[in-house]
Amino acid sequence: MNKLKNQTLPSLLKNSVELYANNTALSYVNEESLTYTELNSEIEKIKKLLVSQGVKKEDKVAILSRNMPNWGIAFFAITSLGAIAVPLLPDFHENEIKNILEHSEAKCIFVSKLMYPKIENLPDNLLKTIIYSDDFEIRRGKPKSVNSDYINEVNVEESDLASIIYTSGTTGKSKGVMLTHKNIVFDAIQVLSIENVQSHHRFLSILPLSHTYENTLGLVLPILQGAAVYYLEKPPTPSALVPAMKKVKPTHILSVPMVIEKIYRNQVLPKFTKSKILSLLYKISPIRKTLNKLAGNKLKETFGGELVFFGIGGAALDPTVEKFLREAKFPYAIGYGLTESAPLLSGANPQVVKFRGTGPIMQGIEVKINNPDPVTGEGEVWAKGDNIMKGYYKEPELTKEVLTPDGWLKTGDRGYFDKDNYLFLKGRIKNMIVGSSGENIYPEEIESVINNFKYVLESIVVEQKGKLVALVHFNYEELEKQFHHLKDEAVAFAKKKTEELMIELQEHVNSRVNKFSRIYAVIPQITPFEKTATQKIKRYLYC
Repeated sequence: MNKLKNQTLPSLLKNSVELYANNTALSYVNEESLTYTELNSEIEKIKKLLVSQGVKKEDKVAILSRNMPNWGIAFFAITSLGAIAVPLLPDFHENEIKNILEHSEAKCIFVSKLMYPKIENLPDNLLKTIIYSDDFEIRRGKPKSVNSDYINEVNVEESDLASIIYTSGTTGKSKGVMLTHKNIVFDAIQVLSIENVQSHHRFLSILPLSHTYENTLGLVLPILQGAAVYYLEKPPTPSALVPAMKKVKPTHILSVPMVIEKIYRNQVLPKFTKSKILSLLYKISPIRKTLNKLAGNKLKETFGGELVFFGIGGAALDPTVEKFLREAKFPYAIGYGLTESAPLLSGANPQVVKFRGTGPIMQGIEVKINNPDPVTGEGEVWAKGDNIMKGYYKEPELTKEVLTPDGWLKTGDRGYFDKDNYLFLKGRIKNMIVGSSGENIYPEEIESVINNFKYVLESIVVEQKGKLVALVHFNYEELEKQFHHLKDEAVAFAKKKTEELMIELQEHVNSRVNKFSRIYAVIPQITPFEKTATQKIKRYLYC
């Protein structure tokens, strides 16, 4: 376990520069890489640039940028000055960005040229300085003389704020989560109790760095251990990812369920269901396991052949997909956490992962089930430790709702521990539906069954007049393709097929869930569901 005398980001960086001076630190896939010595030199330059713009300790500096080496340089420059980083999700709407910049009182922003249109109409009094993250050119601002003494004199404490991360809440309003240097560095160090990241490892970054999951585990953690992080020059589409993985041969990738679920549904499953005979054979357990193992070998080759850790977090993984990953011997790992816990609370590496579990609790962190049900052991998951946020920025009442006086974070998730102290989650408490006889119904569990049905893209289960109803967005484009040979009649046939699918889907779901979780009706959702910047469905719009 990595020991740091001072658990701050500048201390972590200094330690790694000394230990891993000539190792690759950050790089684009197809460009020259930065060593740790060169990374430190670039960070020093940007610290001077920020000071020249009047940025000082406790000032807020936003980052609105696609993933790139300069994102990490900006982040460490901001936090090494004792200023506070405000990472913004690239998918935030212009209005959300404006509101967050106003709320956080950010003085300066690093913005990639691609994202600049989202802020170009903001008034001068809202942002004094705009710097392009692509090349660190000043877009707005006046160079001032640099006080080098100030840079050297800045003293960053563990309890100082390192970042304010605005969550794209599914209830509508973004909240600014205040994370200290200790919160972030402590969490990164504790992850080593799950996965022993080493200096020869290579990370391929595909999730937004403005999300605490990628920020702590995909940037701070590898830098802590002297590992290399590679970034794509383009969005992480299959056409960009496959050659990148072939070149980098990553050992570690952090992902969300949607990525691997798409790979399974679009690339793996069609190969085993393209003929009736193969489809029938795939239902026979020993044959399915053999086929999945072969598919797993192929999948590992696609990922570069040296993958040892494919981390999945951010949402529940489809059980059918997880079963495939297990049988395929694919090195997947499951973790659980929240932005408010910087983020990781529990996790298991590929060797000890349990089906449907989120792993044991990380060392140095306490997690308990508050007021557990005497029969099921289920209750709200509460967490305590040095990774728990300071609170919500400018929201003392909201903070009191989730943080107890003695430091417990109420996660809002319902779960239980098994006999091996692995944490299992049932769903969000606010989403839970109480059945007619008082049963706890978790829509997420029903949705995972629905989403595994053919032609379904996404769904939500809601309560209407005391009945469970599934709102389902089918893959209409794919359905119409099936009947393209009928030309003008293709749309009509696709519509008829959708009606048949709705009946079939209802039977499929109701034969696989318990009696009180059966759905009364399937309602097609013609347009995609509205989502947050982190691609979670805004449930409150449909309930």
